[in-house]
Amino acid sequence: MRARSIATATATALALVAARDLVQKKHALLRNFPVLGHARYLLETIGPELRQYIVTSNDEERPFSRDQRTWIYASAKGENNYFGFGTDNDVEHTQGHAYLKQRTFAGTLPDLHDPQAPLPSAKVLGGPRGRAKAFRPASVVNISAMSFGSLSGAAITALNKGAALAGTLHNTGEGGLSPYHRNGGDLVLQIGTSYFGCRNEDGSFNIDKLKDVVAGAPVKAIEIKLSQGAKPGLGGMLPGAKVTPEIAEIRGIPLGEDCASPSRHTAFGDVDSMLDFVELLATETGLPVGIKSAVGEMEFWQELATLMARGDRGVDFVTIDGGEGGTGAAPLTFSDSVSLPFRMGFSRVYGAFAERGLTDDLTFIASGKLGLPENAAVAFALGADMINVAREAMLSIGCIQAQKCHTDKCPTGIATQSPWLARGLDPASKATRAAVYLRTLRKELLKVSAAVGVAHPALITATDIEIMNGDYEARTLAGVYGYKDGWGELGPHLAEEITALLTTEQSSDQKPTA
Repeated sequence: MRARSIATATATALALVAARDLVQKKHALLRNFPVLGHARYLLETIGPELRQYIVTSNDEERPFSRDQRTWIYASAKGENNYFGFGTDNDVEHTQGHAYLKQRTFAGTLPDLHDPQAPLPSAKVLGGPRGRAKAFRPASVVNISAMSFGSLSGAAITALNKGAALAGTLHNTGEGGLSPYHRNGGDLVLQIGTSYFGCRNEDGSFNIDKLKDVVAGAPVKAIEIKLSQGAKPGLGGMLPGAKVTPEIAEIRGIPLGEDCASPSRHTAFGDVDSMLDFVELLATETGLPVGIKSAVGEMEFWQELATLMARGDRGVDFVTIDGGEGGTGAAPLTFSDSVSLPFRMGFSRVYGAFAERGLTDDLTFIASGKLGLPENAAVAFALGADMINVAREAMLSIGCIQAQKCHTDKCPTGIATQSPWLARGLDPASKATRAAVYLRTLRKELLKVSAAVGVAHPALITATDIEIMNGDYEARTLAGVYGYKDGWGELGPHLAEEITALLTTEQSSDQKPTA
């Protein structure tokens, strides 16, 4: 009797769905194939998941392959992140794969078994320009800019606590410094075109508000965001419905009103006035000040390097973002086709400063899918001093690459403001995973450096890596990107200093004993 009732109810429901499908005019597929047509929309909805777990090979999916995600997940959990039975890359036919050339002999190398895997920057941030609060970053791997508002409070909390545990810097993103950024991690305060947290009512910049923000938090440096890889040259719109009382207070904007971010800064309008702005921030706060940008036309960088060569003004660091797209939601055209990919963009910017002999005078920070050891090694070989990780950090705290960041429906509670979804993310446990991932990446970089025979990844050179074209041709990284002798390398003093910092004198000369 019960089975008959269930069958009747099911048949009635299907009949109602069929009737609705036949009457509606929005979807031709459903009018032609009532009920059955819904299967198509279901498959379309779960298509990314089907491809992710069933269809694609281990090294096929983008932006992060299954192998890459598996390595990050295992690293974050402190599990075995080794792979067995050899590479599943198509080494015979793949074009553009990078291979590091190991050395048979090496000098004294750092301890590879320290669980904290200390790996400080080879350069003192702000040191060359004599900033009052110059410092040597304790980690070459740091957390990239991701704003509260784009990410949930729980996610920001987890990342900041993870940064504190791992001894890394955490970039606030342009959305302002929130309470979730105050969980022990040192900060890089990012200032975008809307000057959130340090703006007047009309949206213009306010230096006094900036000084108040800096004074009340562990801010170690300031980054002026010119553009980002996901949407270079494009402003944003925060709908009024998303401007909650909390976000309004943090960003300094009216509650419940649309907030449009301009595509360009209003505090300066050219390279010359930008350098004046940089010096103003550095003088008023004592902090190192740098810029972040994706790379398009090169006239900007050429002019910046030329003006810095005079010695009176300059940025303390440049963060180069790849145009591959990252954590910021953007129109498809911008994600796919605006600004140069990381390797090409970074090498061109580095070359502009190298031509003028300035590369030891500022810190180069690289970002754009560099939270994987092989990609990071290439960045260091091109001349990067530090790397920022964003999507990889999200993966370490539970991101499953659902690619729903722009919908506010992130199933893991990371890229959402939904209280229901965010409550699924436990900041305490995820903070530990973020810290373990960051330490593991540093440890992998130390291992790779040791294989090349150097003490620090910044000592890997552009001739230590070759770019393959299948199994019949290879060129050094220097040759591919037109590097001259010495480009991508630290000056002798910096190289000696970081080597001495990382290594200790051995108790024996390591010669065999009788």
